[in-house]
Amino acid sequence: MKPITEEQVRTLFAHLESGNADNFFQHVADDVDWTVMGTHPLAGTYHSRQEFIAHTFTRLNRVLKDGVLLRVTHILVSGSTAAVELEALSTALNGAPFRNRYCWICRFDRGLIVEVRAYLDSALVQKLLDENEPALKRK
Repeated sequence: MKPITEEQVRTLFAHLESGNADNFFQHVADDVDWTVMGTHPLAGTYHSRQEFIAHTFTRLNRVLKDGVLLRVTHILVSGSTAAVELEALSTALNGAPFRNRYCWICRFDRGLIVEVRAYLDSALVQKLLDENEPALKRK
């Protein structure tokens, strides 16, 4: 496997910072193995890009005013693996800030992300969903 560079990772993740998740996900393999760690409703292992998006980003986008907005705070690259720390800059439908912090360990193959282990604050995700999803059901 060809090593990935920090510049390549930063360029890819810039799509998430600009709110253009579709461009980011074009660089994720269709059959990605994406594990979201934790004990919240979004936690689990997803075996495709579409499955991951449907169960995480789509659900989060419904309860965040401007959708999922992430900013990279640190990148560490070793070979074909990158550890990317991110912070959420989103606002919930109820007006509360959603300032989760993430660490995504991403393995690349031929320029595509093929595996991710995502670590985050489970309690914060649970609170976001508990406080904002009931309002969607009332509409």
